[in-house]
Formats: sequence, C-alpha cells, structure tokens
Amino acid sequence: MAARTAVVAGTATAVSGNVARRQQQRYANQQAEQQAAAQQQWEAEQYQAQQAAAAPQYAPPPPPAAAPAAAAPAQGGVDVVAELQKLAALKQQGILDDAEFAAAKAKLLA
Repeated sequence: MAARTAVVAGTATAVSGNVARRQQQRYANQQAEQQAAAQQQWEAEQYQAQQAAAAPQYAPPPPPAAAPAAAAPAQGGVDVVAELQKLAALKQQGILDDAEFAAAKAKLLA
C-alpha cells in the first residue's frame, strides 16, 4: 500500500510540475509578445519622428502684402488716393462743403 501511495504522490507531483511549467511558459510568452509589441511601437514612433525631422516643413506661402485699396488705381484707372487728396484740398479751400465732400468720397470709394 505504501508503494501505491508513493506512485500516486509521485504522479501528482509530476503532473502539477508540468502544469506549473506550462503556465510559466505561457506567462513568459505573453510577456515576450507584449515587449515585442512595445518595442515595435517605440520603433515606429522613432521612425515617424525622424521622418518628420528630415522632411522639409511645408509652410504655406504668406499671403501677399495687402496693399491699401486706396493706393491701387480703381477699376476705372483712377488713383483713389490722389482723388481723395484733391477732394480734401478742395474742402480745405472752402470750394466743397462737408456734404459735397462726403458725397464725392463715397462715390470714389464705391
């Protein structure tokens, strides 16, 4: 009977040892997979950072300097600034009153 108990105990020990080894192996495989995934992610991030640093940065060209609308000749070829200066001079000389000046200025700017 003692021999039978020893055989059963030995078998149980062997089986439990195999189960423990298998669990340890699974755990080790999971850790290795997680580390490999983390390594791949890190490498991908490093690669993207290098590509971003090496690639020329695209910046849209600045908008052209907006020239004042009054400085450019109007559609009819009239220099608006010069005309406004003439109207201001006529107003200062008293030839035009405030209402006439305002009407002429609105006509130029329209």
